[in-house]
Amino acid sequence: MASESTKSVGPGPSASVGRVVLVTGSARGLGLATARAFRALGDRVHVTWRTPNAAARDLQSEFEERAHEAELGRDAPRLVEEVVARDGRLDVLVHAVGEYRSGALDAIGAEDVELLFSSNVSSSVRVFDAARPHLRASRGNALFFGVAGLSGLRGRRESAAYAAAKSALLVLVRSWALEEAQHGVRVNLLSPGIVPHEGAAPDTLDPKRQARIPAGRAGTPEEVAEAALFLCSDAARYTTGADLPVAGGWML
Repeated sequence: MASESTKSVGPGPSASVGRVVLVTGSARGLGLATARAFRALGDRVHVTWRTPNAAARDLQSEFEERAHEAELGRDAPRLVEEVVARDGRLDVLVHAVGEYRSGALDAIGAEDVELLFSSNVSSSVRVFDAARPHLRASRGNALFFGVAGLSGLRGRRESAAYAAAKSALLVLVRSWALEEAQHGVRVNLLSPGIVPHEGAAPDTLDPKRQARIPAGRAGTPEEVAEAALFLCSDAARYTTGADLPVAGGWML
């Protein structure tokens, strides 16, 4: 069930009940953990689901009228307008959407690469374009999800296409941060390493891969969510255009 603050809030901004937050890709995994972490602060959190399944039903039960069906390839403007119509503003956008594919480049076809760029890059552009005027109005924050190791621009044996899509996203994030700084909007990237969760890729669960993490263990969705809270908080108010790895040293 929703929290008391979630139940009692009507349309329109109100500082007493926290920020208005939209977390996409929030039906499970890292997005869901992040949405719950913001809500625990007292924020009014909107979540999204795409496929009508058990996870979507659970999300609607938990977040009630702030759970939205959305296919971000076409529904981003409508989704953002629904959020603003419900709560009067948008303070934080967290875009936790992005398909994953592993494998060598000679085993991945052009269709896979196109899917990765559409899901990880194009969806980010659509959502940010829709949210941008509202974030400017609130001098808010936008946070996108990358992957550990982007700063080195190193070659990859197992996930090159995915890393290429996330590298393109990093360039966009830094460019948005540059453009939006004059409007008081901060834009950052959070880059998880190996974080097992529901729906994660099977190679995330590989004990041999996890054994190579310098910290000695895999991460948790809650640790990723804590980093998201930090990047969208006043504690990080002078941080924009950053790529924060949450990876226990993975890919160093």
